[in-house]
Amino acid sequence: MYAIVRAGSRQEKVAVDDELLVDKLAGEAGDTVSFPAILVVDGDKVVSKAAELAKYEVTAEIVGAVKGPKINIMHYRNKTGYKRRMGHRQPYTQVKITGIKAGK
Repeated sequence: MYAIVRAGSRQEKVAVDDELLVDKLAGEAGDTVSFPAILVVDGDKVVSKAAELAKYEVTAEIVGAVKGPKINIMHYRNKTGYKRRMGHRQPYTQVKITGIKAGK
C-alpha cells in the first residue's frame, strides 16, 4: 500500500516506514503530523475520488530538523569592483511515515 500526499508545495509518494524530507514544519521531534492524501493505491484498488480520500489519513512522526545542501550565490558587476558572495541552506523537517489508514 502506498499513497501520494501533499507535503508543503510538493507531492510525495510514501509508504509505511518511509523517511522523507519536507518543508519545515512546526513541531518538535516525536510529534505526530498528518498529510492530506491525493491518491491511495492498495493492491489492485486505486482510490482517487475526493469523497473516498477524505476517509484516509496518512500520519507521520517528526524525526528532526535538517538543512539542505549549501547553495552559493555570487553577485558581480563588471568594471565597478563590486563582488558579493552569499550562501543559503534551506531548512527541512525529516519525517517517518507511521500509517496509512482508512476509516476516519
